[in-house]
Amino acid sequence: MTYLSRIWLNPLRTGAQSLLRNPERMHAAVLGGLARQPVTERVLWRLETGRPHRAEVLILTESRPSWEHLVEQAGWPNAEDPQALVRDYQPLLDRIQAGREFAFRLRANPVAATRQPTSPSVAQKERLAGPRPRGVRVAHRTAGQQLAWFTDRVDRWGFTPLTTETGPAVQLNARERLTFRKRPPDGGNGGKNKGHQVVLSTATFDGALRVVDPDLARRALLSGVGAAKAYGCGLLTLAPLAPVTTPPSEGG
Repeated sequence: MTYLSRIWLNPLRTGAQSLLRNPERMHAAVLGGLARQPVTERVLWRLETGRPHRAEVLILTESRPSWEHLVEQAGWPNAEDPQALVRDYQPLLDRIQAGREFAFRLRANPVAATRQPTSPSVAQKERLAGPRPRGVRVAHRTAGQQLAWFTDRVDRWGFTPLTTETGPAVQLNARERLTFRKRPPDGGNGGKNKGHQVVLSTATFDGALRVVDPDLARRALLSGVGAAKAYGCGLLTLAPLAPVTTPPSEGG
């Protein structure tokens, strides 16, 4: 069974600020909500920070989670209303049928693989200098590149964008470049090793999609799309399309 959770975070609390600044810390907090440790299941999550006084984190898990620690650390633990909602994801999966149309949102890490990066990082230089060099991931940074990345791949996910008079019904509504430190696996060797810096470029897409291949669509929903899933990218969410309202006629 699969579950979609929504947890509200209080940006004024120190715990929430720490999580909102660093995707690696948020990922660790998300994994802490699962009883089976170490976590081996696929976990997807996405931050929603559009409101200045209230952030949200959406989390997709294969097992039923418990989010008391997140609410205690970074939310409103004494609020009257529930601060963490957990819903069965199966009803949505059952609605994925060819021809069905949905509103969507995706926060992604649009990248391309290349063996000749313009400004390679230290880690990329080491990988390219190895005995069996492979391509390295380079972020798409312009809005045009990021939109092209989405439209070039959406059919592989079992969907096609709806079209408008101006083109595909896909908007690029947020673009971010995050910089944070990733802790080494050994915990930093007593603080001597502070880990390496990670630079993450993200793009948030909104719009409307039509299901073309239900099996591919369900796979995209459950497994995520693109890179940097551990850092809050790749969770594709669907919602009912808003009804189209017809403007009143003159004199009506």
